[in-house]
Amino acid sequence: MARLRAADGVVSAVLFVLSVVAASIEPHKHQFLLRWPAVLVAAVGCAALVRRRDHPVGVLAATVVCGVAYELLGVRDSPLVVSPVLVAVYNVAARTDRRTGWTSAVVSASVLVSTAAVFTPQSWLAPDTVAMVAWTALPAAIGDGVRSRRAYVVAVEERAEHAEHTREQEARQRVAAERVRIARELHDIVAHHIALINAQAGVAVHLVDQRPEQILTALEDIRDTSRSALDELRVTVGLLRQSDDPVAPRDPMPGLAQVPALLASFERVGLAVSHTRCGETEPLEPAVDLAAYRIVQESLTNVRKHAGADHARLCLHYHRERLTITVEDDGSAGPHRPHRPRPGAGHGLIGMRERAATIGGRLHAGPRPEGGFTVTAELPLRPGRPGPARDRRDGHDDSCTAC
Repeated sequence: MARLRAADGVVSAVLFVLSVVAASIEPHKHQFLLRWPAVLVAAVGCAALVRRRDHPVGVLAATVVCGVAYELLGVRDSPLVVSPVLVAVYNVAARTDRRTGWTSAVVSASVLVSTAAVFTPQSWLAPDTVAMVAWTALPAAIGDGVRSRRAYVVAVEERAEHAEHTREQEARQRVAAERVRIARELHDIVAHHIALINAQAGVAVHLVDQRPEQILTALEDIRDTSRSALDELRVTVGLLRQSDDPVAPRDPMPGLAQVPALLASFERVGLAVSHTRCGETEPLEPAVDLAAYRIVQESLTNVRKHAGADHARLCLHYHRERLTITVEDDGSAGPHRPHRPRPGAGHGLIGMRERAATIGGRLHAGPRPEGGFTVTAELPLRPGRPGPARDRRDGHDDSCTAC
């Protein structure tokens, strides 16, 4: 602020000298005549410019009054004499809105021109009068351009700051979504395989007394299950590596093609799953294939962990634009098993719903009226395409007696 005040002081001093010199020159007599009243008027007008940043309209009024005083003193009109007025007009146009700037310029020119026409014998259309109007309009136009330029720069800076803030917010959201996705993937892998290992270990403990000769088979099942868990963890963790990392694994993520092996792993721990397919089977998008597999895996894991049942049903129904997955059981929590989670509760159910919603599908889970539990997921065959409503409109048969 001190530097701006100093700069304004220098500008005012320069304009004071120019105004005094221009007011003291007699062009027709070719002589220099210093008139002290004009010096005093110039001093007042130029001194007012020091406060032009704080009071632009008030400073303009003061300089216009000084311009009128020049006319009354008989000082000839010239851009240098009324230079404080021109600077004040520019200041108002640059620091206020367009309407105020041009209104101030028109009023200032009208006052000066009217005063010159009344107190001097020249005509309204005299060259000096027209020149005064032009000289007053010029700083108004320059000030309006400067104001528009400043507003444009401020708008660009605000947009840049907003874009930077938006990019940071989007980056945080992507990081949070990725963390949720990784947590969901790890939960499905660990929960499924740990549940199987726990069941297989229980079988091994039971066989110690009943059938010792089958302990080796149970231990081999535990080994195979833990190896499968490690393989899936390796693939999942490998996705976190950089794409140019030469040691990053390239194994495919699991899909519905691995469902038979998944059902066999459950069968080894005492859960028999009847598997049926309806409709014309077709290859799925990788995202849909992985989501379908994880939903089947988590649903059957919940049956094994929470339901007192040794049988479950899995149905995969392929419609024209969607895949319906249904997992049912007839069991209920036994005296030595934890109660079945409420519909919508638990990380497993939340994760399945998130998987379905991510690809544009939906999932419903809840108890069956006749007993047991059911999970139904509707997934679009192509991510992001709405499937359920369109299938019913196109006349395709949604019924499946096998399911």
